[in-house]
Amino acid sequence: MKTIRWGIIGCGNVTEKKSGPGFQKAEHSELVAVMRRNKELAEDYAKRHNVPKWYANAEELVNDEDVDAVYIATPPSSHKEYAILAARAGKPVYVEKPMALNSNECSKMIEACNENSVPLFVAFYRRAMPAFLKVKEVVESGAIGKVRFVTTVHHKKASEEEKNGDLPWRVQPEIAGGGHFFDLASHTLDYLDFLLGPIEKVNGFASNQGGLYKAEDMVSGSYVFSSGVQGTGQWCFNSYKNEDWNEIVGDKGSLRFSTLQEKPMILKNAEGEQEINMIYPEHVQQPLIQTIVNELNGEGESPSTGQSALRTSRVMDKMVASFYNDTTLKDC
Repeated sequence: MKTIRWGIIGCGNVTEKKSGPGFQKAEHSELVAVMRRNKELAEDYAKRHNVPKWYANAEELVNDEDVDAVYIATPPSSHKEYAILAARAGKPVYVEKPMALNSNECSKMIEACNENSVPLFVAFYRRAMPAFLKVKEVVESGAIGKVRFVTTVHHKKASEEEKNGDLPWRVQPEIAGGGHFFDLASHTLDYLDFLLGPIEKVNGFASNQGGLYKAEDMVSGSYVFSSGVQGTGQWCFNSYKNEDWNEIVGDKGSLRFSTLQEKPMILKNAEGEQEINMIYPEHVQQPLIQTIVNELNGEGESPSTGQSALRTSRVMDKMVASFYNDTTLKDC
């Protein structure tokens, strides 16, 4: 098999452990170049991670003949620009989640990749993590019977920075597409798409209750999957505690698990209650990276693509549409 040589645009925090080393440790994969607008920081990353090349200009990295594929790890506001740049250079694209500012931008990224005959992958890595494949295995085994509905609850305390007005980019809609909902709920909604099928109908309400920033900090939604399963979700990012769980209920039992916390899933049925460990890999993106490398070498298909991520983006856009249409912060 061919070794896929990767270049990273945006070697920030997410690339330190979650993703960057995964390109070096996956089989038939190599990280050969990184880019950051601050060249000194790019050089620092490269030297600490034994990457031979570093750039301060994305176009130079994309046009490097030693780079076979491009991973875009910048904030969402620049995903479309860099994805189109890489696609036009004929390089396969792997982009961080959420895929872009909104579903319209996602569609343009898919169009550019299709026009240039390059694949597009998105970093919804739970689709390949063994812990979440185990959740899927338990559900599909019939342990809880026929799935009827799923409930999601996600609460998060406001950070001290947010309380002090030092706002991270993740709550600036012009950079992130929205608030924490776009960054965190996207993981859950995409995984439920993988687990239960695409969401075909969705309604949502979003608001800002805390007044710490302009983005939404409260979202509630209801949806129906193509499988007929129904779901509800509640996300609050100005709560008194941090909490994150999903509960899938069937006609013979239930399964509860966390999207973001490494703790056991809880299976309940006629046989009693059972805890099943969910162990995360050291580099959470490595299993998905491996599926991408395999696909680029003609073996199998990666489960997280531009098309699957577009579905998640459309669901999120729909759930917050009334809030952003009212406040004119975001074009949905």
